[in-house]
Amino acid sequence: MSLTSALSIAQSALFNTSRQTSNVSRNVAEAQNPDYARRTAMLSSTAPGARVVEIQRATNDLLFRRNLSSLASFSGQSTLFEGLQRLALDVNGSDNVNSPATALGQFQEALQLYSAAPSNQNLGVAAIDAARQVVRTLNEGSDTIQRYRVETDLEIATTIEDLNKLLTDFEQANKTIVSGSAIGRDVNDALDQRDAILKKISEIVPISTFTRGNNDMVINTADGTTMFETVPRKISFTPSAGYAAGVAGNKIYIDGIALRPGTGANTDAAGKLAGLLQLRDNVAVTMQAQLDEVARGLVTAFAETAPGLADRAGLFTWSGGPTIPAPGTLINGLARSIKINPAADPNVGGDVKLLRDGGINGAAYSSNPSGNASYSKLLIAYGDRIDQTMTFDPATGINTNSSLSTFTTNAVGWFEGTRKQASEATETKQALAVRTADALSNETGVNVDIEMSLLLDLEHSYQASARLIKAVDEMLQALLAAVR
Repeated sequence: MSLTSALSIAQSALFNTSRQTSNVSRNVAEAQNPDYARRTAMLSSTAPGARVVEIQRATNDLLFRRNLSSLASFSGQSTLFEGLQRLALDVNGSDNVNSPATALGQFQEALQLYSAAPSNQNLGVAAIDAARQVVRTLNEGSDTIQRYRVETDLEIATTIEDLNKLLTDFEQANKTIVSGSAIGRDVNDALDQRDAILKKISEIVPISTFTRGNNDMVINTADGTTMFETVPRKISFTPSAGYAAGVAGNKIYIDGIALRPGTGANTDAAGKLAGLLQLRDNVAVTMQAQLDEVARGLVTAFAETAPGLADRAGLFTWSGGPTIPAPGTLINGLARSIKINPAADPNVGGDVKLLRDGGINGAAYSSNPSGNASYSKLLIAYGDRIDQTMTFDPATGINTNSSLSTFTTNAVGWFEGTRKQASEATETKQALAVRTADALSNETGVNVDIEMSLLLDLEHSYQASARLIKAVDEMLQALLAAVR
């Protein structure tokens, strides 16, 4: 080997060591960045020596796809659980203190006390006040649910704005990658950026991807709808300014295809948007149906009857009163329109004794026309009706044949059971998301210990190259001295 060749090899080694050292330093600096993929300087033999021909980015497509899928599942599940937590406090209150079951239980107690001492009008007023609390619980619960649906719409609109911004950022990163790949430029940073954007998109909508020439990427939703191909596809949604019971929410359209909401407590919703749709169109709607059916049950249980006359709404009436709602049939919004019958409401000049004696709808409906102060038969009958089996609409999602008191308890049980299952599923899916992220990081992330070991090897390589240059220098000096 000539001295010139030896010197060329040493110079090449120093240059390669410099690039490798720079690459290792970058890896160490980005070790805590979850969106950074480890870089490796790839060497190729040349004559003489070797050179760095490529900075290769660590990838694992299978683990990355699994990570996107687990992120989408966890996002949808956590969205559902967080919504359930909020509904629990806003509608039922802490420890279900504001639930219809609690209010109805207190009303039953007040009714029993009044039936035990029907001559005590103070107990009658207390019973009416307890009934008013039941009505307030239903009215406010209905308002809260519909307000929640409006707020969910606004959150959907905001999330779609975020999604459109992410797709715009993705478009710019993708263009950089495609153009850079076409001319052989290093596009590793843009690839990191694009993958980071994909993770954020998958938290909103479940996606699948495939790559074409020059690293050009296409994004589809999990059901195959195109979301991005060269340019972002249209995502449309119109939030509602207000909701009434039974009014359906507007759909989310991706490239003209409606996004499907999730179902179940361990939801199949993947991505935040599907979770929000499930809360708005499934959970909230079912809760509203349960409130409406409780209200219908109250109107029915306290209806006044008379021989030869149609039943009429008694203590509890509604917007369709004085007629009685059809049995077993949901009437949307009944929970919002139910109220205490003014004829028996002392707050508006009504007579409390009408609850004891009947006759809210006129003398023909009175069960105690003589006004006997110790009469309690009707009060006892009302209490019995609350515990009698009646038929409820299947839209409530719970047992359709039960007593009113049992139905309100079952409604609380349904919600708490749903929330418990959602909590357990959230923990499970979070663990899966963490495990897939860790597995991906182990494959593509930076291990500082390995990088520092490599840096030590590079130091030794530098020292060897330096010694070679020194040896060549000494030989050249000796040669020149000999020539002189």
